[in-house]
Amino acid sequence: MIPVEQALAHCLALVAPLAAEPVPLAQACGRYMPQPATATRDQPPFAASAMDGYAVQGDPAAGDRFTVVGEAGAGHAWQGTLGPLQAARIFTGAPLPAGATRVIIQEDVTRDGDIITVQQGADSGPHIRPASQDFRAGDTLSPRLLRPNDLALLASMNIPLVPVTRRPVVAIIATGDELVMPGDSPGPDQIIASNSFTLKALAEEAGAEVRLLPIARDTIESLTYVLGLAADADIIVTTGGASVGDHDLVAQVAESLGMQRAFWKIAMRPGKPLMAGRLGGAAMLGLPGNPVSSVVCAHLFLLPMIRAALGLPADAIAPRPRPAILMQDTGPTGPRTHYMRATLTQTDGLPQITPFDRQDSSLLSILSSADALLIRPAGDGPRTAGETVSYLPI
Repeated sequence: MIPVEQALAHCLALVAPLAAEPVPLAQACGRYMPQPATATRDQPPFAASAMDGYAVQGDPAAGDRFTVVGEAGAGHAWQGTLGPLQAARIFTGAPLPAGATRVIIQEDVTRDGDIITVQQGADSGPHIRPASQDFRAGDTLSPRLLRPNDLALLASMNIPLVPVTRRPVVAIIATGDELVMPGDSPGPDQIIASNSFTLKALAEEAGAEVRLLPIARDTIESLTYVLGLAADADIIVTTGGASVGDHDLVAQVAESLGMQRAFWKIAMRPGKPLMAGRLGGAAMLGLPGNPVSSVVCAHLFLLPMIRAALGLPADAIAPRPRPAILMQDTGPTGPRTHYMRATLTQTDGLPQITPFDRQDSSLLSILSSADALLIRPAGDGPRTAGETVSYLPI
């Protein structure tokens, strides 16, 4: 068995950042932009009014009178030039007329025909947005996972097509004669296949394109056929069949197809029978069949592999443990790192974490109620309530 950190290093060595592809701006949210985006114009491209009011010259005082000689609206500049004691009616976002140095907000004047008079207590602010105050042509937006707010900036930079990393294709294969799909009628010795749906949701949330392949039965022929369906994937994920039983054929069949195994078995609970390698042009990750083991290993290994394929920076790939206050005593861990399902309670300080009493790797009801994995390092002694411990959010 190898430690979790070494297993993760092996998994990440199996993937490399994928090529970029241009997508329309409207489809770029949630995608990773691996290169800086460069603005093609200034924003704003002209000095503009920040308020509805009147553009004038100088620093008018209460009682000063101006003659309105033009009007400027958003998208409709006034082409004249203001002289002393002249004003242009102006609206928010409109280009500032030549000669203007200030906008008097409309609430601070009275108007009689074409004459405006500045009132007592008028706001003294210029109410002008200088040209290029937001950014200039040539300024860049750094590589990032694009959020909705980023799309507005890219649009203002006049970037209609955004180069983003191609989504890695993840093929998910559940294995085992005991499995049937939800909605089917299981036999007396069968169960419902559940792992694939959580794995699909996790992988899609991480940025992958996911294909759920047919269940592979416990025969060499069935496994060979279904693995063949995944030949064009970037990452192949199997669940079950990676242990050492007589019917656990995944490694045997994959190696007959040319898989180069990176490792098998890791020192963790749950998830000991994890396998990884390379099959053709794809990274292959053999997850345990127990539902909780499968999902925990997906958080620790599959999601980092997807992030690495997307080209995320190194410090954003591996899961990052966080501190919390342990709320109940826990016993020693033994020779394997234990990832205990737990619940978090948020406080003004560190969150409080409480592990579930039942930690069997088949208990989906416990997994559904958990929002954290309490990390108990290998060889760690008993811990008492009140100590600071590490966890991963799930």
